[in-house]
Amino acid sequence: MRLNSEQFRQLLIARRQELLDLSQLATDSRKPVELDQQSIGRLSRQDALQQQAMAKAQENLRRRDLARIDRALGRIEDDTYGLCLECEEDIAEKRLLIDPATELCLACKA
Repeated sequence: MRLNSEQFRQLLIARRQELLDLSQLATDSRKPVELDQQSIGRLSRQDALQQQAMAKAQENLRRRDLARIDRALGRIEDDTYGLCLECEEDIAEKRLLIDPATELCLACKA
């Protein structure tokens, strides 16, 4: 069964919403760490800072993925979705199913 661009568009939109939801849930994790040791509880300030740094790194990855998804949605609109941005050959459907926002075929990615 070959998926058409509308089905890939739906996959991309669903993934985009999932990333936005995760970002919203993690908002508190990225807030500045309080200096008051009492407000942190059992965690040390260093642990809290490390957790904050990890949350910020995850948010950066989500933003990168959102940008990739937006670019893929744009390619669907201009009818170039599924073409490798480097060699302009078709990207394998199995690769698109794994990562619908992929921009390169397997050969160019390597």
